[in-house]
Amino acid sequence: MTALDLLDLDPSLSEEERQIRDVVRQLVDDRVRPHVAEWYEEGRVPARELAREFGKLGLLGMHLTGYGCAGASAVAYGLACQELEAGDSGLRSLVSVQGSLAMYAIWRYGSEEQKQRWLPAMATGEAIGCFGLTEPDHGSDPASMTTRARRDGDDWVLTGAKMWITNAPIADVAVIWARTDEGVSGFAVPMDTPGVTAREIGRKMSLRASVTGEIVLDDVRLPGDAQLPEAVGLKAPLSCLTEARYGIVWGSLGAARDCLETTLAYATSRTQFGRPLAGFQLTQAKLADMAVELVKGQLLALHLGRLADGGRLRPEQVSVGKLNNVREALAIARQCRTILGANGVSGEYPVMRHANNLESVLTYEGTSEIHQLVVGQRLTGLSAFA
Repeated sequence: MTALDLLDLDPSLSEEERQIRDVVRQLVDDRVRPHVAEWYEEGRVPARELAREFGKLGLLGMHLTGYGCAGASAVAYGLACQELEAGDSGLRSLVSVQGSLAMYAIWRYGSEEQKQRWLPAMATGEAIGCFGLTEPDHGSDPASMTTRARRDGDDWVLTGAKMWITNAPIADVAVIWARTDEGVSGFAVPMDTPGVTAREIGRKMSLRASVTGEIVLDDVRLPGDAQLPEAVGLKAPLSCLTEARYGIVWGSLGAARDCLETTLAYATSRTQFGRPLAGFQLTQAKLADMAVELVKGQLLALHLGRLADGGRLRPEQVSVGKLNNVREALAIARQCRTILGANGVSGEYPVMRHANNLESVLTYEGTSEIHQLVVGQRLTGLSAFA
């Protein structure tokens, strides 16, 4: 038990779940922590190399079954996300987009040929995937997407643009969502297809250790079998987002925990006015409040994980988790910064990096406002989206 495990949650995990958590934690300690501050500062990350390392541990699509995927429990996947994001949100984003968005879309909605072509290579990290839903003018409102797919004989021709797409500049395949005459459909698009271009988005102040890009589709011709045959309507991409949001419920707590562990160590060793910072009542009040919110978030994540493993997890329950845990994780990061004083803005400590990253996590996979409306609709039976 660590000081932050106030409620003794560790014994409620299975031995396998603890082993997976510990293996991922060791990987982050060995492979990520020595370099991540530099990656963040320079706005780069060895994403392909890391993906192969993650693949060797079975972290890519780890909650999926078959096709080289690990078939781990939802709780084990969540614990892995927590450890990855304790290193950096960009690492968890790499794994989430690969496994819960791109791989899940193909696994859930693709043909057997598409699954065989892409999933084994994606599970090992040899092939990188991305998920093209968000557009330059349509973020929270995917129903208004303007990317079009039209029939031309036996082929499809795609035209449009996608924005803020994690992994896009290094991806081998993109799951692109486009409007057809029959409604929204998904397509597995090899990134080397003529007419596909990906531009990396620079000058980010957040998620700098993550590769983000824009995808432009200029009359991209695809064979008829590029369409995901089981993806019918907007519910298909939204179900993929639910998968990714679940990982965020856990992952955001990893960033919060890393901030709090750093701050606790700092406050107990840093002396001001002749005593450790941690010896002052105001500091202890801050630490106590943050620790309580952290363990509450962990309880929520664990409960949602058990629901998922029992096949009972509903989308609005994931919205509860994303809304609460990211909001509280960001509040913890900001509060930790105050305890570290000027050192809180230094790259020598991870707190400001986590806080900046969490600003993006607060927005992507549904803003807080979107999740409030999801929960509000569940409470009232009334939709306030339109």
